[in-house]
Amino acid sequence: MNEPIYKYLKIGTIHFMSYPQVIDGEGPIEETLKSILEDDYFNAVEITWIKDPEVRKRVKDMLKSAHVTVAYGGQPRLLRTGLNPNDYDSEKRKKAIEILKEGIDEAYELGAVGFGFLSRQYDEARKEEAFEILVDTTMQLCEYAKSKGNITVELEVFDYDIDKKSLIGPADLAAKFAERIRKEYDNFGLIVDLSHLPLTRETAQQALLPVKDYLTHVHIGNAVVKDKSHPAYGDKHPMFGIEGGENDVEEVIEFLRVLKDIGFLNPEKRPILSFEVSPMPGQDPKIVLASSKRVLNEAWARL
Repeated sequence: MNEPIYKYLKIGTIHFMSYPQVIDGEGPIEETLKSILEDDYFNAVEITWIKDPEVRKRVKDMLKSAHVTVAYGGQPRLLRTGLNPNDYDSEKRKKAIEILKEGIDEAYELGAVGFGFLSRQYDEARKEEAFEILVDTTMQLCEYAKSKGNITVELEVFDYDIDKKSLIGPADLAAKFAERIRKEYDNFGLIVDLSHLPLTRETAQQALLPVKDYLTHVHIGNAVVKDKSHPAYGDKHPMFGIEGGENDVEEVIEFLRVLKDIGFLNPEKRPILSFEVSPMPGQDPKIVLASSKRVLNEAWARL
């Protein structure tokens, strides 16, 4: 593409993946976020829960000063607590809904435009029941978000049998799910992550075409699936091009090509594309982030 990527997309990174030491809502949140906000490569950033209200207040001011679009990842609220929005136990599901609603409140407080979450584990023999439970949970979240403003509730598609073992995807099931929610709520969308395509055994076309009408947000990253002994095996989001990994420049080019074909690259809407890449032990997060930017720059130039 000869035109700047910023004409079509807002480019971000997931703060709590670039700096995983803050994923529990504590740690060096302000200093690590500052390093992202000082980098004018990014005009978007994705953050997660911040447990200290004073830190949250200062982060709100930082985000406002930085002139970036903010998205909120509610995934850690489930992954770090073990709560499940499609839990068969109604009391446990109630707790999951409560913690996600708290996240929506926090997302509004921080000026976010979207709130992401994920489905969780399920019993294959009771898959349809889990699906209906998740529909009900998601509609409750959409209703709650709509009652407070205009945040889009976004379900991220994950693997179903390797690492997270989530109910949604693969893509066909994600499309079926999104269709159900959109019939009732227009403030719902799907997030597709290039990192998850090797885990769901889908090509970019297979992952994106079925959900093109519901896609509101994308992530790009890498995964290791062939070698179970690899330290980055599963949904670990290692750097692009890691030995034994699945995604590098060519895969990003193909992902962008399909996004272009389905009209996701849209100058009028400029949706968010974020890096979901984490440093492995011993790696410098800033170098890994710089590496990711080089991959996207080359992919865009060759698109």
